[in-house]
Amino acid sequence: MAKDNSANAAKAGGRLNRSLKLIYVYAIATGAIFTFIGYWDSIFYEYCGPGTFFAFLLMTLLILPVAFVYCEMAPLFPEAGGELIYNTVGLNKHFGFFSAWMIMLAWIAVPPAAVMAIVQWIFHITGIESNYTVIVIVAMAALILYFFLSLQNVEIAGKVQLVMLALAILGCIAASVAFMTSGSWSLSNFKDFFYSQAKPSLGIPPWIIGLGFLITPFFGFETVPQMIEEGNFPIKDSNKAIVGSVVTCGIIYSFFFLGLGGMPVRTLVEAGGSARDGFLAIMMMEQLGGGWRVGAVLFGVCAILCAIGTCLLGFWLSAVRLLYAMGRSNFLPAPFAKLNKHQQPILPNILLLAVSIVFLVLQNAGTFMNDFFNLMAFGCACAYAITMVSAIRIHKHHPGWKSGYHLKGGNFTRVLSLVIAVVIAFFCTLGQGIGSWISFGVYMALGVALWLWLFLVKWKKSKIVIDTPDGKQEY
Repeated sequence: MAKDNSANAAKAGGRLNRSLKLIYVYAIATGAIFTFIGYWDSIFYEYCGPGTFFAFLLMTLLILPVAFVYCEMAPLFPEAGGELIYNTVGLNKHFGFFSAWMIMLAWIAVPPAAVMAIVQWIFHITGIESNYTVIVIVAMAALILYFFLSLQNVEIAGKVQLVMLALAILGCIAASVAFMTSGSWSLSNFKDFFYSQAKPSLGIPPWIIGLGFLITPFFGFETVPQMIEEGNFPIKDSNKAIVGSVVTCGIIYSFFFLGLGGMPVRTLVEAGGSARDGFLAIMMMEQLGGGWRVGAVLFGVCAILCAIGTCLLGFWLSAVRLLYAMGRSNFLPAPFAKLNKHQQPILPNILLLAVSIVFLVLQNAGTFMNDFFNLMAFGCACAYAITMVSAIRIHKHHPGWKSGYHLKGGNFTRVLSLVIAVVIAFFCTLGQGIGSWISFGVYMALGVALWLWLFLVKWKKSKIVIDTPDGKQEY
């Protein structure tokens, strides 16, 4: 029965095409990580002050072991699903479902938040007086554009992502160089190196807590397993996209904040106002005046329109493929695995558009969406931690499964990655308001309701079937 159901679902939905070059998968993952650098720069500076560039270097080193484990796992299961598959095989279908649900928390929170950042930047540079209706209409139009892009041949999205990512990186490098060669950049601005506006907690210094918060702009490398099924390159090369995305973003983040940290931006942050809410680099350029005002617009095009645009597209594509994988593996109804003529999931795209629009309205009508967004990093870190446990168990129970990627350090690296993921999850809980936990509770309650339906109804009729190195297995 289970195998028949799985086969029927696959027949009805078809398979994703292997048409993505490695460079496109790399661009999708890097773009997903490379987020909000021109919009949240003030928030990052509040966390770690002039030493933000150093904090990003440290966070790069901390996240790499987790990425290395994903490099090992992805080739073992070369199809969309990621955490859904890893944790079903490594633990059970219940952990598979809830880890996917928690990673989805981050991915569905990004599109409405990202499009709002872009809209706010547009209103900022044009000087147009914004209101609730105009903001929602413009943001909704942008979401619909991404919706239609996601329904086209995935190569088109890959090419768009690559161009936007290149412009985003070049723009950030150019801005950094411009800052460092200006007369306003000075080493004296680094004297209070460990300045932080984060609040100490449990005896942990503010700067260390700020460092923990910087995990948010590193989420995204886990999108590679969602795209790996469509790769037309040797599967073992997926590690280049995973590690490359983390390293690229870590270097650019650090270089950018080395340039920004040497500028007299601390007074702007402490003065409050729009600079404290975002656009710190842009506000600094506008304050310098002259040709810098033109530079502020050009930087905005690269570091906001393109950088945030790549983040939005990267997470959109990944969320759609995870929903597709859930439909194909019997975690959601089979219609979620149905594809259009371009071999793109139909129902997952429609659902993501609907959820994004609802979240967009909520974001502009109250604090629910902002509170929800605050805990996206927590959900992602929890999913990482569960995946690390699964990696340890899979290695123990299936020592003959070889992915083609040699994980240096073996089990030591897997355990280290688990510790890092748990610590990151813990840091993400510090300083969270009651509203954030209420939002998280509502989201998890919906997940529990769906899980109960699966457990009490759907899984009674058919089993979970997943492709493993030993062939199809029931769970």
